Amino acid sequence: MDMVLVGEILAVLMFFGVITVLLLGFPVAFSLAGTALFFAAIGMIFGIFDPSNFGAIAGRFVGFMTNEVLVAVPLFIFMGIALQRSGLAEQLLVTMGKLFGNLRGGLGISVIIVGALLATSTGVVGATVVTMGLISLPAMMRAGYDPKLAAGVICASGTLGQIIPPSTVMIFMGDMLAGINAQVQMSQGNFAPDPVSVGSLFAGAVFPSMVLIALYLGWMIFNAIFNGKAAPATPVPLEERGTLLREVFSALVPPLMLMLAVLGSILTGIATPTEGASVGAVGALILTAVKGKLNFSMLREVCIATATITSMVFILLFGAALFAIVFRIMGGENLVHEFLVNMPGGAVGATIVVMLIMFVLGFILDTFEIIFIVVPITAPVLLALGVDPVWLGVAVAVNLQTSFMTPPFGFSLLYLRSVAPAKVTTGMMYRGAFPFVILQLVALGLLFVFPELATWLPKQLYG
Repeated sequence: MDMVLVGEILAVLMFFGVITVLLLGFPVAFSLAGTALFFAAIGMIFGIFDPSNFGAIAGRFVGFMTNEVLVAVPLFIFMGIALQRSGLAEQLLVTMGKLFGNLRGGLGISVIIVGALLATSTGVVGATVVTMGLISLPAMMRAGYDPKLAAGVICASGTLGQIIPPSTVMIFMGDMLAGINAQVQMSQGNFAPDPVSVGSLFAGAVFPSMVLIALYLGWMIFNAIFNGKAAPATPVPLEERGTLLREVFSALVPPLMLMLAVLGSILTGIATPTEGASVGAVGALILTAVKGKLNFSMLREVCIATATITSMVFILLFGAALFAIVFRIMGGENLVHEFLVNMPGGAVGATIVVMLIMFVLGFILDTFEIIFIVVPITAPVLLALGVDPVWLGVAVAVNLQTSFMTPPFGFSLLYLRSVAPAKVTTGMMYRGAFPFVILQLVALGLLFVFPELATWLPKQLYG
């Protein structure tokens, strides 16, 4: 029997096997590692997997833990949780609601704007959706909003943290693509490849994120004009209008200053992502102290939450690394290469297939799970076919935003379900999220048609 064929069959079974295990409800990190070890044992029986290959895994783990770029992840998580505990989100939601309340659809517009602002300063999807669900959803229901529209706009706005910098997903993706791009370029004889950095990925995401925000706002304005009963106005009482500008100023200036300090320093090259993240973490503590919310108990809670989320993400990364090593040695990488290279349409056809696979996986897997499994397997082939690495990273981020809003495991929907009143049913949430999933796919389509949306700014900033 051809051992190469056996290895490729095992690689295919391994991929579908881990999906099956995940659907059974087992923890993702242990599902990835356990499935890898199970198929590695089968490979040993057939003589196509050498257990000495596991010797490389310790070095990979140490490399993850000592990677200076990935140090930015816990710092950005700390910044987001500290700002969430500071009451910034609540102040922004209430103030923006008053500012746009006189317009039909004004509350929905304020939710989108606040979601974008919180994405630049916190980037924690769960906390953003829960906060907006607790504050904005009751206000929108009292104002007479269609529950489907209200739930959809809250879920969609909360997911903006996955595409708007600083995004922890993009930090991991930038680090992956940097290494993959260097390997691909050197394999093609280019020993001085153009570098790919987290900063260039952040820059590439600026215009696509603006397009996505514009599409959300456009959908809300469309509903306000043509379906006014679904998004009525909520006029601000006369006695509150006098202080409104001062409230807007005090609510907007702190997050905007923090955004400029963090993103401005990274995009202009003044600071690395890790240094920018440290500035953000310190800035978040200062804003929390200014608002009178900083104390030992609060700081302890933030640190514990940061450690918990960081540990969860990195243990997932470790499981994915083990999965990728076994999959590659089994011959899965060559199988994927042959499959994508032979796709009709060349690089475009192969990219569309990968994006379609990621979109489908988004129904059952989380964003981190998908990038840790799919990107290391498919990105080398796509980059070898000539796909721009920055464009690919941004396109993947836009695509995987849909994973937060597609049933049955759309986490944004689950977060909102945990705080929404019973009269807002799960079915309403699914129907309300559907138009925003379509808008996210429209944004992805625009990236295909106009790749300069993701590539122009990085070239201007980094050459």
